[in-house]
Amino acid sequence: MEEPYVHIIFKGEGDRASREKFWLEKVGFSQKNNEDHAIFAYPIKHYTYWQQEEVDFKEEGSLGENFSVLEMDEFTVCIGDTFRMGDAVIQVSRPGKANTSLLRKSLRTGWYFRVVEEGLVKEGTDLELLERPYPHWSVAVCNEIMYVNKYDLRMADELSDCELLASNWRRALRKRVRGF
Repeated sequence: MEEPYVHIIFKGEGDRASREKFWLEKVGFSQKNNEDHAIFAYPIKHYTYWQQEEVDFKEEGSLGENFSVLEMDEFTVCIGDTFRMGDAVIQVSRPGKANTSLLRKSLRTGWYFRVVEEGLVKEGTDLELLERPYPHWSVAVCNEIMYVNKYDLRMADELSDCELLASNWRRALRKRVRGF
């Protein structure tokens, strides 16, 4: 298997970064970001699917991702996966945007990273996996619990105990378990 790889970096919506190195902060590239979801990553291979479905997500960056990635998807990435990218260290914190019914139904949501250590990054950089503390909580499994198996309260409760899952997801799952 190839190493995970950040193919393209977007600093803002559709704003492709230069090929030079730049500083990755705790809040990603925007001061408006929450530290739990500083960087949005989306697999490039999903765009082939969207093109076949004749959906308007036709090119990298059109979903607002910061990283277009190769050799990674929701089945191979887990909550808490920690990677070195250049001088920075990033960690998977939650599944990505499911703000359209198409993304929710397809479960092709991408995922968010928090920035554990700030540092210089650039496009075309391999991601070195440093740690995988929750191999059973893939992004795909989290999406299934949140969007498909909504009535599986045992799984929702177990996932809500995952300390590296973003706080907004943990709150939503706990609320579901309590019946709200």
